[in-house]
Amino acid sequence: MSADLLFVLSLALLAIALLLIASVLLVKSRAEGRAERLIVRTVARRAEQRQREGGGSVEGPLPYGLKGQLDRLIKLAGQRLDSRLGRALVAAEDQRLIELCGFVDIRSRAVFLCARLLSALLVPLLWLAMLGHGLHGVRFWMWLFVVFAIGFMLPKWFLVRFGNQRKAGAAEELPLFVDLLRLLQGVGLGIDQSLMVISADFRTILPVLARELEIANRQFATGRSREQSFQRLATIFQNDDLVAITRLILQVDRYGGAVQEPLRQFGERLRENRRSNMKERIGKLTVKMTAVMVSTLLPALLIVTAGPGFLAVIRSLARLGGRG
Repeated sequence: MSADLLFVLSLALLAIALLLIASVLLVKSRAEGRAERLIVRTVARRAEQRQREGGGSVEGPLPYGLKGQLDRLIKLAGQRLDSRLGRALVAAEDQRLIELCGFVDIRSRAVFLCARLLSALLVPLLWLAMLGHGLHGVRFWMWLFVVFAIGFMLPKWFLVRFGNQRKAGAAEELPLFVDLLRLLQGVGLGIDQSLMVISADFRTILPVLARELEIANRQFATGRSREQSFQRLATIFQNDDLVAITRLILQVDRYGGAVQEPLRQFGERLRENRRSNMKERIGKLTVKMTAVMVSTLLPALLIVTAGPGFLAVIRSLARLGGRG
């Protein structure tokens, strides 16, 4: 079997698989769309009947377009998350990573599943269309597997990078969060009011922690206890200082008492830790800059300081040679 025939056959198989998956999802989405349209029409007729009987406003049916089709596909993917295939494609580690990025609902996991499947199909197709012509045999299948693995892992790599940025951002925002909490406690606000004010009014300066506080406040408002709603905030970033401040908040929320002095001491300890970390970074940077200085500044220094002496020695040797 020639390389061109193998390439065409592989491309055709991938295209057929992609078309089959897309057709199955489209048929299911259309079936759900028909059911939803039937429900919408029934609700609209009943609303019109109620309007004729007693007056009132009637909302029109929901629009159905590309956005509606995408929403139904995402909803269909969310229904498959609890299956064996869904748990294999979106494992517990992936779910923790999605939560680290600030997405806690089922829709976010469904979007991740759709992105992973599309990336795993589109990246090999692009590779076959652009670079896969000159390969054949075992090398072709090996590179096809490598490209498929890259496409499958690509959404997770983006989430890992974004999650690491959020983790570093939470560590940077923690001292300011403690100071704001102490300030709000000092003006007479309670713990609940302080947390709501920080999550609502300080999004620009605390983008990570304000988002997490909003999620915790929403979970607390839906019936969870304060300890349950703060459990995610205490564990998701793997930060010991954040665990300590959440424990302090829970203790004050449960038992009450003055919190300004503990917050002041905690803030000072955080600032002292930041100073020590900064000194450690400066020390490491000094060691790293030594090689740069030796390779760049030392040759220039030798030229400036020892250059005239070398020139004088060379000229003396030249004169002695000329006399001889």
